[in-house]
Amino acid sequence: MAKRLLIVDDEPTIVKGLKYSLEQDGYETESAFDGEEAVEKFFDGKYDLVLLDVMLPGIGGIEVCQRIRERSDVPIVMLTAKGDDMDKILGLEYGADDYITKPFNILELKARLKTILRRSTMISRESNSKVIKVRDLTLSLTNRTVMIGNREANLTAKEFDMMQLFVKNRGKVFSREALLETVWKCDFSGDLRTVDVHIRRLREKIERNPAKPEFIFTKWGVGYYFTDKD
Repeated sequence: MAKRLLIVDDEPTIVKGLKYSLEQDGYETESAFDGEEAVEKFFDGKYDLVLLDVMLPGIGGIEVCQRIRERSDVPIVMLTAKGDDMDKILGLEYGADDYITKPFNILELKARLKTILRRSTMISRESNSKVIKVRDLTLSLTNRTVMIGNREANLTAKEFDMMQLFVKNRGKVFSREALLETVWKCDFSGDLRTVDVHIRRLREKIERNPAKPEFIFTKWGVGYYFTDKD
């Protein structure tokens, strides 16, 4: 079944070009040209991914992202014409799965979308399962255990919560603030060093060489993310 995409941008030429190119690859597309229309169309329809411009008239792209994320886990890719890293970081912190800066290479965009949709499908299947396997790592959601091969990692409750969050959102970067808010249920006033300490301990328990991680990586100046790539 063809994947349905919602393209949100206030520039008609960009929307027209994206629709044509993506439909050539077999996607079904709908479009919206401002934030209000995007929110209305999203909740009236069913989409597999949202391609969302940051700068929109009316409701901005980040607020649209927040509204969608309050009720849906559908993948969101932000488009931005700015080079300012803050837009990129904010887009990810407010629930976006990825971002790409204009002007972009359409082949790179298609590759990103394909990767995100594949990951979303895989995670959706895993959400109905009580066991998640990533290479030689196995998470049991029922027993709250993590096995590395035949060895149990012996994680604390918070370490397991963090691990589960990472594995269910592979490739997504989480800032320290976002991890504090999600795992510890506290606001940004919490001690950010708590996150760093737990990441270090988690790496010591699941990585063969914590100094050269294979699972949990640092995106300098942004936060941490988990990858299932060899």
